[in-house]
Amino acid sequence: MTLTLLRPLEALLAEPGCLDTELDPKVALYKLFLRSWRDVPASNYVDSSIPDDEASARNLAAITVEPRIAFLLNALESFNPKEIGQTLERSEHEALELIDRAGREISSQIRTTVLIIEDEPLVALDIQSLVEQLGHDVTTIARTHQEAVRAAVMRRPGLILSDIQLADGSSGLDAVNEILLSQEVLVIFITAFPELFLTGQAPEPAFLISKPFSADSVKAIVSQALFFDRKSQPNTAKEATG
Repeated sequence: MTLTLLRPLEALLAEPGCLDTELDPKVALYKLFLRSWRDVPASNYVDSSIPDDEASARNLAAITVEPRIAFLLNALESFNPKEIGQTLERSEHEALELIDRAGREISSQIRTTVLIIEDEPLVALDIQSLVEQLGHDVTTIARTHQEAVRAAVMRRPGLILSDIQLADGSSGLDAVNEILLSQEVLVIFITAFPELFLTGQAPEPAFLISKPFSADSVKAIVSQALFFDRKSQPNTAKEATG
């Protein structure tokens, strides 16, 4: 354990009152810890916190200090914007801006092509707008299983955002499974029934967006998916309508 890591613990033992008791204990501990890391390169701070893989290390280098910390608190510790703001001694609005900035900085390094599988035009356009704000290129919006598979064959996407129930009664889940048989690609499912995926049994999707979704959640999850670079595997969850 480095001297820098010991400092917050020494401070806590020497002066228990230095911990902000008005905050959640986990938030208070991170707040104390980060005070000792303000002048330390962010890569030193996060090396022991992120999965030890090449993609994460590469993508981590794309993010500047405070956005990086905000992003990791959100992605790895599931801190909400209010808790991130408390940890960094920022407002909730500033915390949201840091997370958004982190997403843009990641995207500037790993810009990719996106296939959207969604049958509701307004929802599809909303998703497209959010993805493009992060700097990615939406190549196709597919409304049916057949359109989705054809689009993926014609131009292999780097990311798929897929609804479950599609316009002609076909399944987005089936379309994604067919695509994954011939290519590796990141997949984020968008569904009103996330509990049908989260069964505790493999295979499960690495990333889910629940309907109705917020702009901030879509942007954060897209950034997390690309950051951790977890390729998806065929999924056998029970089909839902929504």
